Amino acid sequence: MRNAENWKETKYVLLGGQLLSSRNPAEVSVGSRLIANLVATRYFEALALHASGRLLDLGCGKVPLYGTYRSRVNEVTCVDWGNSLHDTPHLDKEADLTKPIDFPDQSFDTIILSDVLEHIPTPLNLCREISRLLAPGGKLIMNVPFYYPLHEIPHDFYRYTEFALRYFMADSGMQILCLEPIGGAVEILFDITSKNILRLPLGGVPAARSVQAVAWWFTGTRLGEKLAKKTSSQFPLGYFMVAQRPN
Repeated sequence: MRNAENWKETKYVLLGGQLLSSRNPAEVSVGSRLIANLVATRYFEALALHASGRLLDLGCGKVPLYGTYRSRVNEVTCVDWGNSLHDTPHLDKEADLTKPIDFPDQSFDTIILSDVLEHIPTPLNLCREISRLLAPGGKLIMNVPFYYPLHEIPHDFYRYTEFALRYFMADSGMQILCLEPIGGAVEILFDITSKNILRLPLGGVPAARSVQAVAWWFTGTRLGEKLAKKTSSQFPLGYFMVAQRPN
C-alpha cells in the first residue's frame, strides 16, 4: 500500500476496543452513523477471523479498514477506479472493476469489497474475477446495502437480496461461510428518519444526531436485538458476507 506511513483513520475509528463509525461528519454523515457502526462491528469480527496473507482492498477509497487488518496480513494492495469520489492517496493500481484486473491468477489470500458491489454495473463479472484472483482457500469479505438511499449518483446501480449474493457466489465457484442481514425494520426506520430530519434547515443536525444515538442504544438492547432478528430476513438494512474459494 502506498503511503502507508501517512494512513489515518477516516470512516471507521477504534474506540474502547471496538471499531465504530467516525464522529467527523466529513467522513460519515450524521444520518449514517448507525449503519456505519453496524457494518464496522461485523468487519472488526470477520477480519480477526479471516484476514491473512496477501490482501487486496478493492474499491479501497481511503482504506478505512486498514487499521483493523494491517497486523493480520503480510501484504496490502489497494485498487480503485479513477472516478472515485474519495481521495485515494494509498492507491497501488487504478482499475475499472467492470473489466479484468491486471493481476495473475491466485494472487491474493484475502479480498475486501466494502460498499462496492452496488456500484458495479456487471456484478457477476466482478465476482468471477474475485474468484480468479483468490488463492485456494482464500476469502472474500464484503458488505452491501439493501434498504438504503441512492448514493454516489449516478454510479449506484443495484440492491441485492441474499439470493442474488448466493447466486453470484455459486456461479463464481465460491463457498459462502457467512451471509447475514445487517439490521432489520427498526434500523431502517431509524436510518430513514435521521436522514430526512437532517434536511431540516433549523435543528436538523442535532435532531438527527439524537435519533442516531437513540438508535445505537436501542439496537443494543435485548428488545432491539429481538426485533432485528424477527424482521431482518424481510427488511434488511444491508448484508454482510464471507465467502471462500475452495481448496
